[in-house]
Amino acid sequence: MTLWAALIGMTVVTFALRASFLLLPPHVETPPLLRRALRYVPPAVLTAIWAPELVFHGNDLLLSLENERLLAGVVAIAVAWRTRLTFATIISGLVALHLFAWLI
Repeated sequence: MTLWAALIGMTVVTFALRASFLLLPPHVETPPLLRRALRYVPPAVLTAIWAPELVFHGNDLLLSLENERLLAGVVAIAVAWRTRLTFATIISGLVALHLFAWLI
């Protein structure tokens, strides 16, 4: 029963938060600080998804030069920072992952 209550509560809160931006009267504007903060939500969520994949193997934290995922991630991050091209980042990360897996 507790699980269902938690799921229903999370559903209501999520719906309310999303609907609030659509249901606000037209004269109500979101504060500039909130608008500026919301720009960082997608990168933060994506980072929370891919970062653990680079440093964890199962339940073990692996921060060494023997971790080909971490090395390929560093290459992909460098390419993303320099070029800001999504396709170049993906390709460079995949090539680096296969290259490091072959070398290590």
